[in-house]
Amino acid sequence: MGYPYAAFWVLSIWKQATKNAGYMNKISQIPQSLGKFTDPFVTADGQDRASVPLIGATTLWFNTGTLCNIECVNCYIESSPSNDSLVYLNTDDIAPYLDQISARNWPVREIGFTGGEPFMNPAMLDMLEMCLARGFEVLLLTNAMQPMLRKRMQAGLAELIAQYGDKLTFRVSLDHFTAAYNDEIRGAGSYDKTLEGMIWLRDVGAKLAVAGRSLWGEAEKDSRAGFAKLFSGLDFAIDAQDPGQTVLFPEMDEAVEVPEITTACWGILNKKQSDVMCASSRMVVKRKGAAHPVVIACTLLPYAPEFEMGQTLEQAEKPVHLNHRHCAKFCVLGGASCST
Repeated sequence: MGYPYAAFWVLSIWKQATKNAGYMNKISQIPQSLGKFTDPFVTADGQDRASVPLIGATTLWFNTGTLCNIECVNCYIESSPSNDSLVYLNTDDIAPYLDQISARNWPVREIGFTGGEPFMNPAMLDMLEMCLARGFEVLLLTNAMQPMLRKRMQAGLAELIAQYGDKLTFRVSLDHFTAAYNDEIRGAGSYDKTLEGMIWLRDVGAKLAVAGRSLWGEAEKDSRAGFAKLFSGLDFAIDAQDPGQTVLFPEMDEAVEVPEITTACWGILNKKQSDVMCASSRMVVKRKGAAHPVVIACTLLPYAPEFEMGQTLEQAEKPVHLNHRHCAKFCVLGGASCST
């Protein structure tokens, strides 16, 4: 992907994240210097870096492993059929964290599962049942392709959907409402395979949502109109106008220049710390070769060691310093969140 295209996409994302033209002018007030995102406390030009306290942890994420049945262009976590940098979790791994939610009085209502492709993980059904049985809502991110459509998986999912209904949401990754653009990112035939999985989920009564991407220079209203037409034609009970049901994620390209976020930026951008994803969520991962899982600050930064917070939820209660390009582009400027 060439830099001119990437720069165009970032500009488009910032425009979509705004509700008025003045916001773009405010962005120009944020200092932009070289040698950025190095010191966790101070920006490159010597200003205090913005940080975000854990205001109320409403979502705890588990990364089920980075293995995936496909390999997408610009996958933020580099998932693929061969990347096992983050290994499979199982019920023994996640149970202590579910216990810690109660012990620490975290107001978690939602457990999120992401990957990789979660249905590559042989313990996926057991982990879903464990979380649902404890009364949590569960959000599962999937491409709804062949790993989900294996007979054993289908049988287990049908039982969980029948028992727990709307407590379990499947957010399906469909980058665009057209096959041409979606398959440009996910590979030839991916669109049709994903729709096959979504139709199966629809027919067994699953609660559906979709995650697309803000690429190709489309206005948000046009993207949502395209998804609305697709959903209507296939009788998917998904509201294309609801950002919680149809999520349009901004693109993440670490090669693109973005401003650092200082403490002054909250006022400049009229943003609150509570608007940022790490104010309300954490993610548990297990690295290849590690003896135990760890908690990280953000779903987007599994490979950044400075965002690893410790083995326990108690250790993960400290503030997060916004010392990464994704913090600026995806969360603060893009206004995006992986949670519902």
